[in-house]
Amino acid sequence: MARLILPCKSSCLARTSLLGLISSAPVKSSVSSFQGSLKNISRYRCFSALEAVSRRNYRFPHSSHYRAREAGRRLLCSVAVEPLPKQVEESKMDAPKEIFLKDYKSPDYCFDTVDLKFSLGEEKTIVASKITVFPRVEGSSSPLVLDGVDLKLISIKINGKELKEGDYCLDSRHLTLLSPPSGKFSLEIDTEIQPQKNTSLEGLYKSSGNFCTQCEAEGFRKITFYQDRPDIMAKYTCRIEADKSLYPVLLSNGNLIEQGILEGGKHYAVWDDPFKKPCYLFALVAGQLESRDDIFVTRTGRQVALRIWTPAQDVPKTAHAMYSLKAAMKWDEDVFGLEYDLDLFNIVAVPDFNMGAMENKSLNIFNSKLVLASPETASDADYAAILGVIGHEYFHNWTGNRVTCRDWFQLSLKEGLTVFRDQEFSSDMGSRTVKRIADVSKLRTYQFPQDAGPMAHPVRPHSYIKMDNFYTVTVYEKGAEVVRMYKTLLGTQGFRKGMDLYFKRHDGQAVTCENFFAAMRDANDADLANFLLWYSQAGTPVVKVTSSYKADAHTFSLKFSQEAPPTPGQPVKEPMYIPVAVGLLDSSGKDMPLSSLYHDGTLQSVASNNQPVFSTVLRVTKKEEEFVFSDIFERPIPSLLRGYSAPIRLESDLSDSDLFFLLAHDSDEFNRWEAGQLLARKLMLSLVTDFQQNKPLALNPKFVQGLRSILSDTSLDKEFIAKAITLPGEGEIMDMMEVADPDAVHAVRTFIRKELALQLKSEFLSTVQNNRSSEDISCIP
Repeated sequence: MARLILPCKSSCLARTSLLGLISSAPVKSSVSSFQGSLKNISRYRCFSALEAVSRRNYRFPHSSHYRAREAGRRLLCSVAVEPLPKQVEESKMDAPKEIFLKDYKSPDYCFDTVDLKFSLGEEKTIVASKITVFPRVEGSSSPLVLDGVDLKLISIKINGKELKEGDYCLDSRHLTLLSPPSGKFSLEIDTEIQPQKNTSLEGLYKSSGNFCTQCEAEGFRKITFYQDRPDIMAKYTCRIEADKSLYPVLLSNGNLIEQGILEGGKHYAVWDDPFKKPCYLFALVAGQLESRDDIFVTRTGRQVALRIWTPAQDVPKTAHAMYSLKAAMKWDEDVFGLEYDLDLFNIVAVPDFNMGAMENKSLNIFNSKLVLASPETASDADYAAILGVIGHEYFHNWTGNRVTCRDWFQLSLKEGLTVFRDQEFSSDMGSRTVKRIADVSKLRTYQFPQDAGPMAHPVRPHSYIKMDNFYTVTVYEKGAEVVRMYKTLLGTQGFRKGMDLYFKRHDGQAVTCENFFAAMRDANDADLANFLLWYSQAGTPVVKVTSSYKADAHTFSLKFSQEAPPTPGQPVKEPMYIPVAVGLLDSSGKDMPLSSLYHDGTLQSVASNNQPVFSTVLRVTKKEEEFVFSDIFERPIPSLLRGYSAPIRLESDLSDSDLFFLLAHDSDEFNRWEAGQLLARKLMLSLVTDFQQNKPLALNPKFVQGLRSILSDTSLDKEFIAKAITLPGEGEIMDMMEVADPDAVHAVRTFIRKELALQLKSEFLSTVQNNRSSEDISCIP
């Protein structure tokens, strides 16, 4: 499904920093240049809030990205259709039923090929399907149960012979073949649907004159009778017939292999997808659209035709989307060795697509908000969001399409992994640290509350009632953090080895989270102990760290304790496998070389190729354990959880003095920002108390000096500087107060901004001068 997008603050320096206080003239924010290298394509990575309609996975209270907890991914409405013939009233069946992971059962029948024919009409549409069926177990004669909702059955045949009413059972949700043949057979079903009346916007529907589909998660059953589950993978062909004047463009999955003219002003197109896919990836679009065309040459020299289809007036606004698509295709080849597998890749962008974006094989469908952009109206955040979501849906071609989920409980297998991949893509296109800060901020703002509330659930939930409520910030964003931990533990090369083995083992299969875990473990001969608990335990672990230094032994100790708070249905938790990236800073602010440490009574090397390292990953797997670094010749300041290496709450014994030191010197930019935010929150809360007691307000000079060191550090990314000097928002501070005082918080934040503007005036003016440019800036490469 679409990448979940949450609201966040802009990271633009001019809009969120203190520069506007220096001059009476407003500082205007220009749109980022996307010219030149991929590294310069998107400098501002923080996504702005998009409308709920723009993101199919935006739901409340998050029920994926938080949507505050996420805002509702979509509205599901009842469908007005004619009464279905020969149906059985089953009130008990209509009642919600809880589905459990433990009850998964492999299908009795598999599908090999699916040939579909759509005769699109203004009053009704006829769908003819021909499916090659074979039993999973040779000789099986179990009933074949097909899903179907709001369908009018016209006819059904097995091996060319039409069935009688006694040969099948039809109810409001299923078509059951009571005694199918024991071997391989052909199943032909003709149905009638009314897309014009399909207000659920699942399956095939018509809106603004266009036919469009949305089949994830269970929309295909509103198109024809089928085993609507992701572990049924088949090769599809699709023939579409329609009035040529009304629907000049006919699109579906795969390659276009035939098209022509029919009688009565109609035309047709035949599409063939040679790769097996589940039915949720089927797509059809028919309407009056025009395209921007381009070519991508793969690393093996194949030419892939690229087309972005929109209403005619929107084609000029698709240049950045096309650039983003080509950048994503190149990045996936360079980073993961994954090449696009067909001759054509289509994107359709229409203003009323209900799910934001959908990764249908070779035919991605988007809401226009996530594709269209022009310098006159689009912000930096718009350009960044388009880059990220275009990448996300394209990356699904391998992580979701070529290898898909066995069942919907495994949703994070494709979504968590693909969110991680789009995060890495966006990081490589812009500022890696700023992207990481934005992603972690969203996780803390939206996912942590979900983990702490009544809707807490694991990355792989144990049960669900309505599949559409399964697209949550936990499944998506926390799922991405779980994938990131594999990379943290195994390293970039080790993670790539695991990905390669995953595709080698499972290309063309529907698999589970355990299969991904096994590929990572086996490719690296790694002991990942209890790592799978990240998929089954809900809640955010709390990790406490205390440190001690022994000058006579030249050792520095870090003692860890972890606890996962109880969540609904899980009152008692086991210790998690938590990677904690650590560095030690000496008195000059330099990273200390690390070569060995004591753990579990043994001396372990942390060196790489017999050379000391300056950062290492500690594997915290027990409720309590200690790591003791050797050959440490002065008391260090520890930099803990570098890069936010695990989705946890960290509590440490770092003093304010330690935090000021990290703010000024830490080589890990994420932790440098983190130290600044911790100090800023403490400072603001302290000044709020002073303000309420009518005491004079004063800034801590160490805080000012910390920000001065950041502004003066020319080696830092400019976007990171903008992020690092931005104060916490007023709402964030009020959330930390027992009784919120908006007036006091506003007054304190205004005071701090003005004081910083005065005390750092020369640094700000220098920053403005150094960033002036006489060149024209364009967002279109």
